[in-house]
Amino acid sequence: MEDTNSLIEQRLAKLKSLESKGIFPFQNKFTPGIGAGEARAQFESGVLAEETSVAVAGRITAHRDMGKSMFIDVRDQSGRIQVYAQKNTLGDELFNVFTHLDLGDFVGVKGTLFRTKTGEPSVKLQSFVILAKALRPPPAKWHGLEDTEIRYRQRYLDLIANQDVKNVMLKRSDIIRRIREFFHDRGYVEVETPAMQAIPGGAAAQPFKTFHNALGCEFYLRIALELYHKRLLVGGMDKLFEIGKNFRNEGLSRRHNPEFTMLEAYCAYGDYATMMETVESLITTVAQKVLGTLQIQHRNEAGEVTRTIDLTRPWRRARYKDLLCEKAGADWFMVSPAERRQRAHDLGAEISRDHEDFEVTGAVFEKLIEPTLVQPTFVTHLPRELVPLAKPSVEDPSTVEVFECCINGQEIAPGYTEQNDPIAQRATLEHQAGGEQQKLDEDFLIALEHGMPPAGGIGIGIDRLCMMLLGQESIRDVILFPQLKPK
Repeated sequence: MEDTNSLIEQRLAKLKSLESKGIFPFQNKFTPGIGAGEARAQFESGVLAEETSVAVAGRITAHRDMGKSMFIDVRDQSGRIQVYAQKNTLGDELFNVFTHLDLGDFVGVKGTLFRTKTGEPSVKLQSFVILAKALRPPPAKWHGLEDTEIRYRQRYLDLIANQDVKNVMLKRSDIIRRIREFFHDRGYVEVETPAMQAIPGGAAAQPFKTFHNALGCEFYLRIALELYHKRLLVGGMDKLFEIGKNFRNEGLSRRHNPEFTMLEAYCAYGDYATMMETVESLITTVAQKVLGTLQIQHRNEAGEVTRTIDLTRPWRRARYKDLLCEKAGADWFMVSPAERRQRAHDLGAEISRDHEDFEVTGAVFEKLIEPTLVQPTFVTHLPRELVPLAKPSVEDPSTVEVFECCINGQEIAPGYTEQNDPIAQRATLEHQAGGEQQKLDEDFLIALEHGMPPAGGIGIGIDRLCMMLLGQESIRDVILFPQLKPK
């Protein structure tokens, strides 16, 4: 196998040869009449007849030299089509230019559709133009891309080498389009709120800091969208949503990336039950439109189905406390905090000395229960300490009107009845801040004092939703450019 430097030298030599012939292989524009994959599909289905003239453009992904004729595959986003070049059709001069083409080059071709002797839909080449000369060879399907970090760091090579990766990213785009469509159809308004905030709020997470030179003060990249959305509820926007980036200066894992995409939506005069119906309807609608099925299969590397997630409605509802008692003992909430801590340790939950009692219970939930919730489950009525921005449950004030929608063993979407009592909200946030007044978002609390209607709200991690719907086991496989340490 030739080394990369040698191949680059060969390509540079071809570039110089083309330039010596007066051919500039980096064109400004070419207008294809149809996508390569679309031309192939329409020809196979009979929409386009034999001898139909077409103009397609794309990257050369295969090259076969037959002497006085050549075959190349041209691929664009819609797919690929084979192109057949004959010396007696192009003439000696143009055919010689054709021999300068390499894998990875971009070409625009014009010709007529036909089938080869083997029945392959193809374009009989009449003319072509080199649109961009690739000076580096593309990767083979797997060669050079077995290193996972290279795949993520040089995602463009991953997209060239692996059509499945590209399909995942295209479906992610379609998922987001369908989400927007769903909310617009229900009368929601799409909004945009600040990504830089003076006080990061709406969640408990470590923020990224930055500094604004002109204002001479620190800002934080947002960790959640929530508090600005509630300001909009105060302002009379009754149904709103936003799809945007959040940032958390925390660890990386199979399920966590420091920069991630969130959907948040709020509905005035609704509650947590309203938002459960919204989540259920949204995910099933999106799955049906993007995938054409509610049976989501996850496979291993060998292509074998490891589990099937059934999104058929209605989804299961289960109370947080009931699930804990099933897994950790019926007396879990009756024993002392010290005994709960010891039992949690024995069960293998990750707890530290600093964990409060409700956090110990939460750690057991995350260890024993959440990973088992493969089929869609709304876990409801969480301890009030876990969600300080939610309203207490009427029948059990130690809990709040909250749900966590768990699918595929992880939380996909939390939602709750929003706290709209400014006095109760201030008291909760003051307790959470531990007396540090500078951590209180006074502007948000003042807004709440102007009156906010009762409302339900949800947050959906778009990356995790895509993982579940597209059968991916790592968040990095649904993000085009996941966070990596710079070289």
